[in-house]
Amino acid sequence: MKLKEYRELYDHLATPEDIDFLAENFAYDKELLLVIYTQRVSRDTIKRFHRVKPQAKRMAWDWQHGKSFVQIAQEFDFPPILTAMMILEQRKVNRKIFWNMFRALDKVQDRRLQKELAEAARADIVNSLEGMARQYSRGHWGEAKLQTWLEAKGLDFRTEKDLRAEYDKTPDILLHKPIEVDGSKKYWIESKATFGDPWEIKRHIKKQLEPYTDLFGDGMVVYWFGYVDDVDLPIPEGVNVVDATFFESPPVPYEYVPVADGKVSAHAAEQETTIESDDLPR
Repeated sequence: MKLKEYRELYDHLATPEDIDFLAENFAYDKELLLVIYTQRVSRDTIKRFHRVKPQAKRMAWDWQHGKSFVQIAQEFDFPPILTAMMILEQRKVNRKIFWNMFRALDKVQDRRLQKELAEAARADIVNSLEGMARQYSRGHWGEAKLQTWLEAKGLDFRTEKDLRAEYDKTPDILLHKPIEVDGSKKYWIESKATFGDPWEIKRHIKKQLEPYTDLFGDGMVVYWFGYVDDVDLPIPEGVNVVDATFFESPPVPYEYVPVADGKVSAHAAEQETTIESDDLPR
């Protein structure tokens, strides 16, 4: 995808409803649109976090006086789930209790709270437990596709799980014998079930691709939902960026199901979203 087209999609994905509109009117894959929408929401959250957090007491006052989590989130242009988290933290609800409420909404005795948490979860398809489950499932799907391709070619490999005890930085796949791509031998492969726009790729270069190259030699990264291919980026020498067409033609897409209709995986249900991640400015 060209940068201009990606920017147009990114700019037009302001709400979950825009996913359906763009898919129905311009024939884009819905999961691709959900991926790009998730990127936009996550980045906007990071940008706004330090402006919104100091307003937590005011947000809690508004909620106490009748405004809903979703209404307050709309006023501050902030994700509903994270808005609810900030408000309830002002009422001494810690994050463990907060997420446990979502896992068992029917056990929340305060009817107003139960209703508004459910509304926030439906409105926030990125930060809800269902949204996190979707991101985890998508990542697992990409890794499984990669491993299936390697096994079909009879290639032996070690996974990230196998490598963790030995290395601080671990690619998804470390090959026992390298494969040749574009005249160079590739020793490792990183799987990304996302879209590789310039911001995303630069982040991965710093955090993963450069360390992997230093540790293991040349390798490659696959962006299963494509990448911007007309921008020069500081890709480490010896690293190839590819998409799904490298492994299968035509690519088999990820099955799209509206996030609110999905089931929370056991793994995702154990996780707690935090807006104070390593990506947030300090």
